[in-house]
Amino acid sequence: MRGPSRFLKLPIKWKLTLWSSLLLFLVFIGYNSFQYFFVEKWMFNKEQQVVQQTMREFLNYALEKEQSFEGKDIAELRSFLEKINQRNQMIRILDEEGNPIVVVSENFQDITLPPLPPVQSIRTQTQEVRGDLLIMSSPLTIFQFNGTVMILKNMKEFEQLSGALFQVMAIGCLTAVIISGLGGRLLARQLLKPLQSMNETMSNVRQKGFHERVQFHDNQDEIATLMKMFNKMMDQVERSFLQQRQFVEDASHELRTPIAIIEGHLGMLRRWGKNDPAVLEESLQTSIQELARLKGLVQELLALTRAEHVEIEEDVALHDPDRAVCHMIKKFAMIQPTFTIDQELGPLAGEILAISEEHLEQVLLILLDNAVKYSGESRRICVRAMVQENVACMEILDEGIGIPEQDLPYVLDRLYRVDKARNSGESGYGLGLAIAKRLLARYNGSITIQSVEQKGTTVTVFVPLRSANFNRSASQIKN
Repeated sequence: MRGPSRFLKLPIKWKLTLWSSLLLFLVFIGYNSFQYFFVEKWMFNKEQQVVQQTMREFLNYALEKEQSFEGKDIAELRSFLEKINQRNQMIRILDEEGNPIVVVSENFQDITLPPLPPVQSIRTQTQEVRGDLLIMSSPLTIFQFNGTVMILKNMKEFEQLSGALFQVMAIGCLTAVIISGLGGRLLARQLLKPLQSMNETMSNVRQKGFHERVQFHDNQDEIATLMKMFNKMMDQVERSFLQQRQFVEDASHELRTPIAIIEGHLGMLRRWGKNDPAVLEESLQTSIQELARLKGLVQELLALTRAEHVEIEEDVALHDPDRAVCHMIKKFAMIQPTFTIDQELGPLAGEILAISEEHLEQVLLILLDNAVKYSGESRRICVRAMVQENVACMEILDEGIGIPEQDLPYVLDRLYRVDKARNSGESGYGLGLAIAKRLLARYNGSITIQSVEQKGTTVTVFVPLRSANFNRSASQIKN
């Protein structure tokens, strides 16, 4: 069990090296083995074909000439056999007793013949291999002559050639082991280079901060995609970290101010103010106001937290959104009698929004409250709707003091307030738009803001629409 456990503990670069080397080695071994046996078989078949061709030529000649295997026919037969005989080959014509009548050979003098099969046992054409010899035998009957033709092929050169081929392939396999090892090492190194770069970046992030990024060449492959995703993730982490730090700083500032005011008045009362009714009344009134402000800030912080973790039902749907929005605007107008709120909600008629009525009302109330706070001398607000493809758009327009261009990218951040708004005397904590943004995001919606100073602000809310057949499906289920 030690072997596998040790392998599992190896660095991934060595695992890649070993596995790639093993794979390349096995592929090379398999290919060479197949090639070797195929070539050897092909060469052996060629040698067999040569022997068979010699046998056919002799038998055809003997039958055609009707040889008597006596006298002058022997000299003619020998001449023919020398002509058709091949290198490293012996042809023997034997009589019925097994005595040689004609023997022709080439490069066969030093060969010691192994025990040959008895002539009486040869009834049909046979072929066998004995040692380094390929032996082909065939019975021969012409007139009164009964004998045997035996061709012996020396396979020693074939064996030498086969052995040389095997050595070449063995050397090739050894070379393949070395090359595959080096190739596997280079491959593992190349594949792990981006991961090592990512590891170094992570170490730098821990030491230097979240601004570190992976440097890479965009090769349009999976590794490059991974690097892109890592850098995007780091961008989000850095942005979240900065927002979190800014949130803590702003929240600390917002909480510190009312606490300091209350602490100052209570200290004054403890020292000398409790005996002065006017000072006591003023301090109590101020403390109550600051406590109310502190309570409101805490409530909005809790509302923001709930907005970020609100649970959304998959089949949530708001039918007749034009009536729901109109009803909400009427309720809001009752507490703001000095404002005129125009409505253009016709495009919403018959649509189904993928948002709950409660959360849509909460978003619109936040936006209308901001429009009232920063309307300046204007007392007119417009709410209009339109439908674009699968999204419903609702715009809240005012003709108020507007938002400076440099502040527009940040007004949706938590606890961010424009300086002009801070000095306008209006109450607010910079959390309303952040809450609206989080609520819409939970429904795959969004919010955008366009504004020009001293001309007004347009806030656009985008809410996804439900499918057109959602209403029919719901009614069918009810029925």
